[in-house]
Amino acid sequence: MKTIATINFKGGVGKTTVTWCLGETVSKIPNKRTLIFDLDAQMSLTQAITVNEDGVPFKSFTDWFDKCIQHKKTIFHALEKFTIPSDHFDFAVGKDFIYQISNTYHFVPAIEDLYWTELEVFDRELVKNFIRRLLGKIENSNLPKYDTIFFDCPPSFSLLSYSVLSCCDIVLIPINPDFYATKGLNLLLNSLRMRIEPFPVPKIGIFMNRAKKPGGSSNKKYSNETQRYLDDAHEVADIVSQTQKLKIKVFDTTIPERVAIKRAVQEGIPNDLQQPFKELWNEIEGFLNE
Repeated sequence: MKTIATINFKGGVGKTTVTWCLGETVSKIPNKRTLIFDLDAQMSLTQAITVNEDGVPFKSFTDWFDKCIQHKKTIFHALEKFTIPSDHFDFAVGKDFIYQISNTYHFVPAIEDLYWTELEVFDRELVKNFIRRLLGKIENSNLPKYDTIFFDCPPSFSLLSYSVLSCCDIVLIPINPDFYATKGLNLLLNSLRMRIEPFPVPKIGIFMNRAKKPGGSSNKKYSNETQRYLDDAHEVADIVSQTQKLKIKVFDTTIPERVAIKRAVQEGIPNDLQQPFKELWNEIEGFLNE
């Protein structure tokens, strides 16, 4: 079972959408089953699944989610149970906790109460092993076995982020072709070790989202702006990997800029983006297996 956390402390880089698309891509590989967690108190992914563009709820999910909250089977209630002083983590994991989007793609939604984890109401030491223990429960339950688990982490560093990063196999950082994305990348990479000590830093994969093609009759692969910031990302990654002794890779595959990707959660990955996501996953999997 591979665990993958997607983070970026800069909002608006498409983190949630690309995490969803990667999860969907893996779930369509024969004999693969995928689970995705929404750990963001803003509930962007959960709300995207709940409501389509016309504002009409997807009845099957909303009915299930209402029962999930009513029966206290959310990720927040699991965290509450975990932090109660006890030798036993008393939280049963089943289909009332994990929603089945399809036979091979399952989902754990966020809830507004996760906001309290960003205020650090819970003790850091108590929470650090929460995700590790929860994954153990899932793996030893009667639920299907998952090959890959994705975590859509919040844009700020919460206690849940700490718990995820302390046990994941790889951190994915999507960036956009703009100044603030690459500037934020430098800050994020340089602070990552400090934020998750004493745990070792997992592998780090960086990829460009919303890459732009050149205009006119140019034969270049990318626009000058996109190429510039892609080069900047390589430079930052090289410097930090050497100074911090981290395993960092900037993937060759980029995700092109497409308006239609905004509807990917409700309508599936646009046809012209399915191949880039397959290629990106192949790079991620290769990096994981190195």
